[in-house]
This record gives sequence, structure tokens and C-alpha cells, in this order.
Amino acid sequence: MIQHADARERERERETANTTRAEGAITVHTKMSMATGFAPSNYSLGFTKLNLNRPLNLQLLFSTSLQTTATAAATPTTLTWRANRIPNRPVLVFSGGDGVDGGNGRNSGGGGGGGGGEGEGEGEKKDRGFDAILTLAEVGRSLDSLPKDLAAAIESGRIPGSIVVKYLELEKSPLFRWLLQFGGFRERLLADDLFLFKVFMECGVGIFTKTAAEYERRRENFFNELEVVFADVVMAIIADFMLVYLPAPTVSLRPPIAVNAGSIAKFFHGCPDNAFQVAMAGASFSFLQRIGAIVRNGTKLFAVGTTSSLVGTLVTNALINAKKAVDKSSADEIENVPVLATSVGYGVYMAISSNLRYQVLAGVIEQRFLEPLLHQHKLVLSAMCFAVRTGNTFLGSLLWVDYARWIGIQKAQEVE
Repeated sequence: MIQHADARERERERETANTTRAEGAITVHTKMSMATGFAPSNYSLGFTKLNLNRPLNLQLLFSTSLQTTATAAATPTTLTWRANRIPNRPVLVFSGGDGVDGGNGRNSGGGGGGGGGEGEGEGEKKDRGFDAILTLAEVGRSLDSLPKDLAAAIESGRIPGSIVVKYLELEKSPLFRWLLQFGGFRERLLADDLFLFKVFMECGVGIFTKTAAEYERRRENFFNELEVVFADVVMAIIADFMLVYLPAPTVSLRPPIAVNAGSIAKFFHGCPDNAFQVAMAGASFSFLQRIGAIVRNGTKLFAVGTTSSLVGTLVTNALINAKKAVDKSSADEIENVPVLATSVGYGVYMAISSNLRYQVLAGVIEQRFLEPLLHQHKLVLSAMCFAVRTGNTFLGSLLWVDYARWIGIQKAQEVE
């Protein structure tokens, strides 16, 4: 009996010791007492901000919305921790039954009614940013190794993981790695990995198709108007690159515009580069913004067309003058090309005809039809793009000859 009593006594002492150690987290034997309370019996779990610059060391840290009050004997101090509320994140709610309709029923039913749209958009951005960060972590890359505009877009949640994968794939090529250093090429290559092929194809076949179109329109007068033909081809070579570059769909990496910018600048900053391009997930363009894309590109192409035509006509006139100096008999037969009228006329043609044709070609025919159908057959897709763009270039040459004759900057010579 005595042994059993001793055993029970030792068991009680061990329980008392364990209780004392368990309570040591709350009550400390230094004249300080700490009381912890939870109010209002709703605890939400969320993710704190990740350390985005540490590769392969992603830590998921949980923060809990709780309130702790520490009271000291001499100096009362109140410490409060509150987790930042992140809209549209998974929330785990514990109800303690202290309100109407099951817990805090007064507030739990309609909390997201007013700002549901904004909360959903913010949540989607954070999901895309988290996906992109995980993609980088899988290959041991950090944001510091990326261009600043791309890293900023990932941090703000504007870039999904699929774009990061495409960037990493393009980096494997030395040529693409060099081109990705330039912001304009980076935005276009991320949106279309065949962009560079389209540039080379457009400029390469431009010479042949435009020459063929000139011959188709002029026929017997082709050699009589050879100087004019040369001017058209020179203008085409200079302009072809910009015709592919400017209307090409892009992945926008531009930083937000300054707060003090004008309303017009803010409007055009939000416009897409192609009026018909597919918006990325979580983004959208209004009808006015798409119209703005046509206006903005039209303005740029007017400047490009005017400048390229100016160069082409100056070169042509130099050749004509050289021919006149050598062959005195042809001085009255060959006329110089009007520089100002031709330059402005070609600028207007590019701003209207070329702008609309290339916008439709890149944003509708290629991005919305050919690429979804043939995205797994790159060779066939490239061949289709080649055929469509060759036809568009030939059509543009025909339209230019008719337009130039219509406004009077070129005249058909009659065959004797």
C-alpha cells in the first residue's frame, strides 16, 4: 500500500512538473504575466510576401490574424500582430458560435459583395506571380538574373509562368539571347517566337514580290519607268521591317506611366500594340483602346513611310541626274521624282493601307486563327505565315502603284 501511495505521489509530481513547464510559455516567475486572447474567434490563414530573390529556397510562411496583449508589472505594453488581408486568397474560417447565423453570421455572408471584382483581379495577379516564381525556382534562377522590366512584371503579377518558360527557352539560342537584351524585341519574341522569322521573311521576299508587282502593273513600261521602280523597291526595303515590327502583338513589360502624365499619354500607354491581339489572362482592352492602337501605329508608320520615301526618292533622283550627265540625249526623257509629294504620299499610304493590313494580318489571321490551329506544327505554321505574308506584300505593291497614280505623284508612260 505504501509503495502504491508513493507511486501515485510521484505520478502527481510529474504531472505538476509538466503542467508547470506547459504554463511556462504564459506565466513567467519574474513578476510578469502574459495573457493571450483571441478575438473575435475568426482566424484566417494567408501567405506572407515571399523572398523573391532567393532561388530554390522558397519558404511558405503562415501568418495568423490574432491579437496578443502582454502586461508587465511596471510598464504595461500592448503588442498587436495583424496579418495583411489579401483579397481572394484561400481563407480558413473557424466559427466559435458567438454571433448570429452561426458564428459571426452578421458579417460572414456578404463580406465580398462590394469589391468582388477587384479582389478577384488582385488574387489572379498574385497567382500568376507565384506561378512565375515557382517556374524560376525549378531551374535555379532568381529575379536578379532577368531583365529589370521582366522581373518587375513578374513581381506585380502581370506575367504567368508560361511566359517565363518561353523566355528561358529563347535564351538557349545565342541569337535570341542577344535580341532579348532589347526591350522591343523582348516584348515581341515573348508574344510570338516566330517574330524574327517573319521579319527576315518579309524583308527577304519584299524585294522580289514588289518588283514582280511593279512589273505586273507597268508591263511594257517597266523598263521605261525603271527609276520609279527602283524608288519603290528601296522604300519597301526600308519600310518592311517597321511594318512587321510596329503592328506585332506584344507581351507588355512597360512600367506604369507617371502619375502626373497627361490624359492623352495615359490613354495611349494603355493601348495594345496590335488592335486585334489577344489580351493576356487577367487583362483586357476596351474598344477605344483598340482604336487607339490603330491611331498610334498609324502615326508611327506615317513618320516611317515619309522618312523611307524621302531616302528612296533622293537616291532615285541622284541616279537620274547621274544618267542625265552621262547620256545627254535622255535629259528631256527622264524626269526627277517629286521628293516632297512622294514622301508625304507614301507616309499617308503606310498610315492607312499598310497599317490596317498588317494589323489584321498579325492580330487576326496569324494570332487568332493560324497559331491556335497549328501551334504544335511549327513547320506548317511557318509555311502558312510565309504564304499569307507574301500575298499581303504583293497586294500592297499593287495598291501602292494605283494609289500613287491616283494622287498624281506617278504617271504612266505610253508606249510608242
